[in-house]
Amino acid sequence: MKPGQKVEIKLDAFGGRKFEGHLDSFSPASGAQFSLLPPDNATGNFTKVVQRIPVKVVFDAESIKGYESRIAPGMSATVNVELK
Repeated sequence: MKPGQKVEIKLDAFGGRKFEGHLDSFSPASGAQFSLLPPDNATGNFTKVVQRIPVKVVFDAESIKGYESRIAPGMSATVNVELK
Protein backbone atom coordinates (compact mmCIF):
# COMPACT_ATOMS: atom_id res chain seq x y z
CA MET A 1 0.00 0.00 0.00
CA LYS A 2 1.09 3.57 -0.57
CA PRO A 3 -0.27 7.08 0.06
CA GLY A 4 -2.83 8.19 -2.51
CA GLN A 5 -4.41 4.78 -3.11
CA LYS A 6 -8.20 4.81 -3.27
CA VAL A 7 -10.21 3.15 -0.51
CA GLU A 8 -13.82 2.15 0.06
CA ILE A 9 -15.06 2.82 3.60
CA LYS A 10 -18.09 1.19 5.23
CA LEU A 11 -19.16 2.47 8.65
CA ASP A 12 -21.20 0.03 10.76
CA ALA A 13 -23.50 2.87 11.88
CA PHE A 14 -24.75 3.48 8.32
CA GLY A 15 -25.53 -0.06 7.18
CA GLY A 16 -24.57 -0.70 3.57
CA ARG A 17 -23.60 2.92 2.74
CA LYS A 18 -20.18 3.09 1.07
CA PHE A 19 -17.91 6.13 1.26
CA GLU A 20 -14.82 6.85 -0.79
CA GLY A 21 -11.45 8.11 0.34
CA HIS A 22 -7.72 7.63 0.00
CA LEU A 23 -4.71 6.55 2.05
CA ASP A 24 -3.06 9.67 3.39
CA SER A 25 -0.08 8.43 5.41
CA PHE A 26 1.46 5.68 7.52
CA SER A 27 3.00 5.79 10.97
CA PRO A 28 6.82 5.54 10.87
CA ALA A 29 6.72 2.50 13.20
CA SER A 30 4.39 -0.05 14.78
CA GLY A 31 2.16 0.78 17.71
CA ALA A 32 4.47 -1.20 20.02
CA GLN A 33 7.39 1.12 19.22
CA PHE A 34 5.50 4.19 20.46
CA SER A 35 3.73 2.43 23.33
CA LEU A 36 4.30 3.69 26.88
CA LEU A 37 4.79 0.05 27.97
CA PRO A 38 5.88 -1.96 24.92
CA PRO A 39 5.31 -5.73 25.06
CA ASP A 40 8.27 -7.70 26.38
CA ASN A 41 8.81 -10.82 24.31
CA ALA A 42 11.99 -11.95 26.06
CA THR A 43 11.09 -15.64 26.13
CA GLY A 44 13.89 -16.57 23.76
CA ASN A 45 11.60 -18.53 21.46
CA PHE A 46 11.72 -16.04 18.58
CA THR A 47 7.98 -16.28 17.98
CA LYS A 48 6.65 -13.71 15.55
CA VAL A 49 4.56 -11.07 17.29
CA VAL A 50 1.78 -9.40 15.31
CA GLN A 51 2.49 -5.71 14.83
CA ARG A 52 0.03 -3.09 13.66
CA ILE A 53 1.03 -0.06 11.64
CA PRO A 54 -1.37 2.88 12.05
CA VAL A 55 -2.69 4.18 8.71
CA LYS A 56 -4.44 7.51 8.12
CA VAL A 57 -7.41 7.34 5.74
CA VAL A 58 -9.09 10.55 4.54
CA PHE A 59 -12.70 10.70 3.32
CA ASP A 60 -13.31 12.36 -0.04
CA ALA A 61 -15.40 15.49 0.68
CA GLU A 62 -17.94 14.72 -2.06
CA SER A 63 -18.45 11.21 -0.70
CA ILE A 64 -19.56 12.33 2.80
CA LYS A 65 -21.93 15.15 1.78
CA GLY A 66 -24.83 15.16 4.22
CA TYR A 67 -22.97 12.91 6.68
CA GLU A 68 -20.32 15.39 7.89
CA SER A 69 -21.93 15.96 11.31
CA ARG A 70 -22.79 12.28 11.80
CA ILE A 71 -19.30 10.78 11.32
CA ALA A 72 -17.26 10.77 14.54
CA PRO A 73 -13.91 9.41 15.77
CA GLY A 74 -14.10 5.90 17.19
CA MET A 75 -16.80 4.59 14.84
CA SER A 76 -16.27 1.01 13.62
CA ALA A 77 -15.26 0.89 9.98
CA THR A 78 -14.26 -1.62 7.33
CA VAL A 79 -11.81 -0.23 4.81
CA ASN A 80 -10.95 -1.91 1.51
CA VAL A 81 -7.87 -0.67 -0.32
CA GLU A 82 -7.84 -0.72 -4.13
CA LEU A 83 -4.58 -2.44 -5.02
CA LYS A 84 -3.21 -1.68 -8.47
